[in-house]
Amino acid sequence: MKRFFALATLLIFTILPTLVMAQPGLPGSPEQTPIDGGLGILAAAGGAYAIKKMRAHNKNQKM
Repeated sequence: MKRFFALATLLIFTILPTLVMAQPGLPGSPEQTPIDGGLGILAAAGGAYAIKKMRAHNKNQKM
């Protein structure tokens, strides 16, 4: 019985410090929002439309 008590005490004192000193895990990374879905296509279409309008405007001014 004395040997069992000594072994149990040894195990408790061996395991307890790791439980007490354990730090919480790092927080997860923030959610990332994808920018290049339809937004890239819309930006390209808007740029093409602006170039078309500028060329038409410049063409009308020269005449």
